[in-house]
Amino acid sequence: MAEPVPARGTLARLIDVQPGEGRALAWSWAYIFSILAAYYVLRPIRDQMGVAGGIENLPWLFTATLVGMLALNLPFAYLVKRMPRARFVPITYRFFAANILAFALTLYLAPPDWNVWIGRVFFVWLSIFNLFVVSIFWATIVDVFSNAQGKRLFGFIAAGATLGAIAGSATTAILAKNVPTWGLMLGAVVLLEIAVFCMRGLAALSTRLHEVPGSEASPDGGQDRAIGGSVLAGVTRTLASPYLLNISLFLLLFSVTSTFLYFEQAGIAKRSFPDRGAQTAFFASVDLAVNVLTLGVQLFLTGRIVNRLGVALTLAILPAFSILGFAALAAWPTIGVIVAFQVLRRAGNFAIARPVREVLFTVVPREDRYKAKSFIDTVVYRLGDQVGAWSFTGIEGLGLGSTGIAGAAVPLSIAWLVNSLWLGRAQERRRAEQDLVRSDASEVAGRTGALSPASASSARERA
Repeated sequence: MAEPVPARGTLARLIDVQPGEGRALAWSWAYIFSILAAYYVLRPIRDQMGVAGGIENLPWLFTATLVGMLALNLPFAYLVKRMPRARFVPITYRFFAANILAFALTLYLAPPDWNVWIGRVFFVWLSIFNLFVVSIFWATIVDVFSNAQGKRLFGFIAAGATLGAIAGSATTAILAKNVPTWGLMLGAVVLLEIAVFCMRGLAALSTRLHEVPGSEASPDGGQDRAIGGSVLAGVTRTLASPYLLNISLFLLLFSVTSTFLYFEQAGIAKRSFPDRGAQTAFFASVDLAVNVLTLGVQLFLTGRIVNRLGVALTLAILPAFSILGFAALAAWPTIGVIVAFQVLRRAGNFAIARPVREVLFTVVPREDRYKAKSFIDTVVYRLGDQVGAWSFTGIEGLGLGSTGIAGAAVPLSIAWLVNSLWLGRAQERRRAEQDLVRSDASEVAGRTGALSPASASSARERA
């Protein structure tokens, strides 16, 4: 008589958590919660410092951020080459924590007339920090969870980021009037150390995760070893791979169109709300609506959408919606249209596009998961900001206005849609090829009793 199947809890049924995955999911949540809480504790400080340094200087600060991204990718790639994950991830986070301590000490000791330049440096630094620490988190998650697990769980894991953002923002909003800036910075350092602790807890479970039935993971997926390769591999492997180039194009088109929408929102808000306080309230309301919608979708819908539609169609949702949104904005450049479009698009990115974009990296070699992914998530993303900002300025200079800018974004979104469909199908082909390699390896193991270490390694490299 067959043993009864244990009953699954309501939450497990809603997000399709399999036995053996719960602890890893909890560590992942705590990990990304700590990172995003640390960032959102610091973000209001950055924004205030950026404004104090002069709004007219912000484009140059963004350019400095791009240069900083390029410079930091090389030492990070060196760490990835020489050290296992259990060493290079904590070193990277503690490097940023040491930077925060240096900023806190400088603010505490420096004379007031230094504050403008400290603020400019901090603005650039935090813009680099944000993309880097989040990229490393997702690289670790992609390295630990399999492709099949990612489709089910990445959306739910991303909900931890949303909660961390809310908690960090709320902490600064409540304490900023009574706690000095350097004190808030110390809190961010503590949160980064919690993130390191959580990463190690997650890594300790990686081998067990790959034993979950149906995980379809490679046998070596959970091993923590030095990756090796070239320091420049992030750039060279991205440029040499049509698959990675198209992931870069996906992020570039998203970033360019997001910059267009950001400037459009700022312009419409300025015309609609002359009072600065009303503008601040407007932006806060948009952020609140985005976070609430994002959290609901991440918790209960993302995994189901991916499993129902597949990677290609799920990736295509955001660019398809962007085509409709920019077309509507070109026809009716009103505050109501911009709010609806911005809320739905940002929530769609955080809740659906971002987790599914991470699934794309589950079918690339480990070296690409850290080096190429870091290059794409940081340098390519900030390059898109630059292209979008200067393109927006150029279009405005031609006197085309809001209608022309929104209209220019429509063909970009169409190209993005085509790119998304290609990427999703390429990911599915790669996954099928890897499954075939694993099937062949299992068949050989069944005939010979076991794979030799060299044969197993060769099979994994082909996968």
